Amino acid sequence: MALQRILCLGLLYHGVIAAPSGSGPTAPAAERTLKQQQQQSNTAPRKGLHGRFLHITDIHPDEFYKAHSSTDEEDGCHKGVGPAGPYGAETTDCDAPYSLVNATFDWITANLKDKIDFVVWTGDTARHDRDDDFPRTQDQVLGTNTWIADKFADMLKNEETGHGMSIPVVPTFGNNDILPHNILLPGPNKWLQTYTHIWRHFIPEVQRHSFEFGGWFHVEVIPNRLAVFSLNTLYFFDRNAGVDGCENPSEPGFKQLEWLRVQLEFMRERGMKAILMGHVPPARTDSKKLWDETCWQKYTLWLHQYRDVVISGMYGHMNIDHFLVHDTNDVDIAFLEGLSPEYGIREYLDDELTIQAGTDYLMELRDDWSKLKLPTMPGKSKEVNQGREKGRGRKPKRRDPWGERYVVSLVGPSIVPTYFPTLRVVEYNISGLENTPLWRDMPGNAKNSSHSYDAPSAPQKHLDLRSVSTDIDMSDSFEGVETNKKKKKKGGKRPKKEKKPQDPNLIMPPPPAKTSPPGPAYSQQPLSLTGYTQYFANLTHINNLNLTDLNSVEPPATNSLFSLLQSSKSWLMKWRKGKHGGKKPLTPKPDPREFAFEVEYSTFDDTIYKLGDLTVNSFVELAYRIGQSAKGKEVVAVVEDEVEDKEEEHDCYDSDFESDSDSDDEEVESQAKGDKKKGEKKKGDKKKEGRKGGRKKKGKGKKNKTWLHFLRHAFVGTLDKEELKRYS
Repeated sequence: MALQRILCLGLLYHGVIAAPSGSGPTAPAAERTLKQQQQQSNTAPRKGLHGRFLHITDIHPDEFYKAHSSTDEEDGCHKGVGPAGPYGAETTDCDAPYSLVNATFDWITANLKDKIDFVVWTGDTARHDRDDDFPRTQDQVLGTNTWIADKFADMLKNEETGHGMSIPVVPTFGNNDILPHNILLPGPNKWLQTYTHIWRHFIPEVQRHSFEFGGWFHVEVIPNRLAVFSLNTLYFFDRNAGVDGCENPSEPGFKQLEWLRVQLEFMRERGMKAILMGHVPPARTDSKKLWDETCWQKYTLWLHQYRDVVISGMYGHMNIDHFLVHDTNDVDIAFLEGLSPEYGIREYLDDELTIQAGTDYLMELRDDWSKLKLPTMPGKSKEVNQGREKGRGRKPKRRDPWGERYVVSLVGPSIVPTYFPTLRVVEYNISGLENTPLWRDMPGNAKNSSHSYDAPSAPQKHLDLRSVSTDIDMSDSFEGVETNKKKKKKGGKRPKKEKKPQDPNLIMPPPPAKTSPPGPAYSQQPLSLTGYTQYFANLTHINNLNLTDLNSVEPPATNSLFSLLQSSKSWLMKWRKGKHGGKKPLTPKPDPREFAFEVEYSTFDDTIYKLGDLTVNSFVELAYRIGQSAKGKEVVAVVEDEVEDKEEEHDCYDSDFESDSDSDDEEVESQAKGDKKKGEKKKGDKKKEGRKGGRKKKGKGKKNKTWLHFLRHAFVGTLDKEELKRYS
């Protein structure tokens, strides 16, 4: 079986892609249609794919924002006199001025518009409801959403035809795009009906009617090749009191996941791939969560079963730059069947995270990542893969060489300057797709009407969502993952085969065929993500504020990051004035510098992240390095100051890949439990004793460089050296 998968993978590397089956026209037919259109219109040869797309999130436009206003809580950048800059007040709880929004779209027009294939827009396009003097209204919420939607349509209009759009935009709801915020009742309702009109440029016509019932849809951004699924995550959001999870068939969350299951099955039948996107990410730690547990469990299960289809997930909401690694071993089929209670009580994860709360959350992720199991890495040297088994006389385990146990979601930082305004351009593999028909070339798209390639899916709202057979062989799918835990408990005895789900409402999606190669999330092939470049606008420089000295107007002590309140809960409730809070401008009028985004970092040349691509194994390896010292593992070679030496190429934990991973895990357990017997054994081992005594003393007080680098980017470079050290 492994040989078959490798042969299939080789074909993919050479760009050989099977023609999509099932619904939708074949690629050759679509190409003939395209050539006929070009000959008839006598236009210039069409441009091909660029292999890039834009991710933009959390714009939060505020029509009441005033430059040089106060950033204090009672003023909120709406009144008073203070350090609010002409393009926004970075590191505060103020929303984005219209000047920032306009400048951002101008910059995208000048620098990105003609270099991307589509746009992923993950919601929150209305201001927060934080000022009692300016309460939000329905007209304001819908007004800013309409304004931004029209700006996208105008910016990306098809200049060749004079009407329609040149590339697709895929939007989704944010928790602040409705009233009251966080609460969206099951559809159809007035909000879904209104957004159907606001997003008329973006939702395929054949899906607009069904969109009114749930707020979810998908767009084939590359016809017959790639679809982007816009998920309405408000129906998964644990804070939405208007719905109740994804277990009951009457709930919109249940219906959405059933729709997703059926659509992903169609994608598989047609040989297509999918990117999932939404506003609220499926963030989950040992103590906190953003999604209802039933929704998280089903979503993670779906992604595992359709790992040959789904490329990645793109989310926003949290404003901080990070990624999530979902372990499918955490999925509990018995829980989904209602046969066992929810394990591990998790609290709400605050959606508006301060630096302190955000760091606490990231530290929990780091702790989880310290427990990750590194899969055998395809393409790595024998020393890397076998080193962890040294001295044990065992062959390296190859149960999961592609890391298919894990699923990754990317969470992008925001435009609203909670830190610095940020954009992300993601690149993907277009090998073998040079002659693929483009979205704008398909009949109907130029007029923003129906998508011909969606026509076969038009009856989707009438589909029996239970039509997919559940009589499947699970021996090479999810049940195999679950039984790994049980093998240890039974002393290596082969466990009995799990019974099929008894709950008729739970339909287990079929796994990939045993002979299919790993999907684009796990192995580089056409449509796999290869990397991204992150852009940010340094508002401290651009705003060019001439402010009073700290000594002349002394801010309250609680403004300092070093004067954190004793209770993290009270800190979460604290309004953020920003680093310039309490200061006042010395000049009557703003005098900003020219606005521009610049590169913050790129995964293609980041010498600390060392992400060769954005496959799951790459992220699992990075997460492992970030979390490596979280449980007391020894630090081998570290750099004391990451901020001053961020370009140094030596990774502080590379040598750990040559150690025995199992023995490392045992050492961690013994350190955590205080295992005296193992401690006595180590005393007799001079080699181990020397390593323990020497290197640990040498590394005392030094930091995990990869963790500091991750933390620095999480807050978009707004933390200075001393603040980074505090949270390390």
